[in-house]
Amino acid sequence: MFYTVEYIDDKLSILDCQKLPAEEVYLTLETREDVFDAIKKLKVRGAPAIGVCAAYGLYVSTRNVEEDFDRVFRETREYLASARPTAVNLFWALDRMERRYEEVKNLPLCEIRKELLREADRIYDEDAAACRAMGEYGLELLKPGMGILTHCNAGALAATKYGTCLAPVHLGQERGYGFRVYSDETRPLLQGARMTCWELAQDGVDVTAICDNMASIVMKQGKIDAVVVGCDRMAANGDGANKIGTSGVAIIAREYGIPVYFFVPTSTIDLDTPDGDSIVIEERDPEEIRSMWYEKPMVPEGVKTYNPAFDVTDHKYITAVVTEKGIVYPPYDVNLKKLFEEEN
Repeated sequence: MFYTVEYIDDKLSILDCQKLPAEEVYLTLETREDVFDAIKKLKVRGAPAIGVCAAYGLYVSTRNVEEDFDRVFRETREYLASARPTAVNLFWALDRMERRYEEVKNLPLCEIRKELLREADRIYDEDAAACRAMGEYGLELLKPGMGILTHCNAGALAATKYGTCLAPVHLGQERGYGFRVYSDETRPLLQGARMTCWELAQDGVDVTAICDNMASIVMKQGKIDAVVVGCDRMAANGDGANKIGTSGVAIIAREYGIPVYFFVPTSTIDLDTPDGDSIVIEERDPEEIRSMWYEKPMVPEGVKTYNPAFDVTDHKYITAVVTEKGIVYPPYDVNLKKLFEEEN
């Protein structure tokens, strides 16, 4: 069985998602540059997996530091935080590691290292448990035999175990639900075609790849009963940033009366961000559109390209938000806060 991020035998290992589906290649990350490169270039991607990788990465890239540990630790934390701007789990995980460091920084250096590794382990374990819980809650919304549309990849390739929005699909497969999944290819990086289809096929799920602009027709033909997607950052009002194209899917689904479920770990909910307009949207290399998947460039030389990695789905198009603590319904500006009030 494949894994996405693991700390095994004192080594941080990731599945290189850029090589899928042709090759299943695992990389060992040893330096802060390795970790930065893996996150920046989407070798590891998906908000939960990025957070886990960053936590272990901060530990791994500072564990051999003997002199001026405090300075190196803080510089490394800032360096890794600059890898990508939109996925809130990156900052959430690094902040947790930094808080733990503040709590133990007066201990001997060997004990500090042990505590940082324990914190990274806790982040990993909590994500695995959250994925399982979201799967169980998701199955409360989905019925056997349903046709499900998903966009990008928010499955086991984006987290530590079952994933977020694909968790109920994997659990349903174990229990004989017989879901029929339609996976948008998700241009320009094709995470849906390359990753979601690979992941679900590995699990024996009935999965069909479609081009992004085919979502409307499969909905109109009655093949889709629900849309499930992940989220890289959810604002306090319920607006959700996810892979580019998600908002269009949600708007079309509203036209056909199809529910749209966002699967969002509480670590991805950012109550300090009031709404979607406040979310910084990452813009990526134009070559991802122009030439990345082609033998020859598909955009004429001299023509500009615009390549935002995410868009924001307005909360009014989101039927429910599935978290590891339960299912949240509108009004989101009220009910998302309750998830955190229960902690206190």
